[in-house]
Amino acid sequence: SRAPTISVSAESCIPAGLRLGPVPGTFKLGKYLSDRKEPGPKKKVFSYAVSPVFQVRMVRGELVDEAGSSALEWIGLIRAARNSQEQTLEAVADLPGGQIFYRALRDVQPGEELTVWYSNPLAQWFDIPVTATPTHDEKGEERYICWYCWRTFKYPNSLKAHVHFHCALSHGRPFLHHDH
Repeated sequence: SRAPTISVSAESCIPAGLRLGPVPGTFKLGKYLSDRKEPGPKKKVFSYAVSPVFQVRMVRGELVDEAGSSALEWIGLIRAARNSQEQTLEAVADLPGGQIFYRALRDVQPGEELTVWYSNPLAQWFDIPVTATPTHDEKGEERYICWYCWRTFKYPNSLKAHVHFHCALSHGRPFLHHDH
């Protein structure tokens, strides 16, 4: 079954380098990623004390929501980024196989959605493709093609997630690029 799509956005600036986590449960970032940005319920997060509903604010160096719940309560709601342009956080681990955290890649501005994708070392650890090379369709638009099953995707991370989680033809084989 699909996980519900929730939009988590900053209500105030979240500083670059801030680490959230650790991420609880089984880590399957991108398993439900699709090319569509589906509307869903929204949750706003704050990095400093402010008063609106659904706030998450900085308390003793940690982001917490209005009920005092730590990021562990809502970090799993952050959507996977479809590409690097919309990515605001990256998933990192201190050691391969260790606990996973999300780190702000830059200052996240108020109103921006928090989206996350694997850091290169973590992607390699999980055998997630690190790169995806686009081709162009008949209209000249960029598309990403699965070289195992030939399914096409609009975004590179949608292809990477497909290869890792869903493509029955790719399982057990390393990711191939079109130039191989």
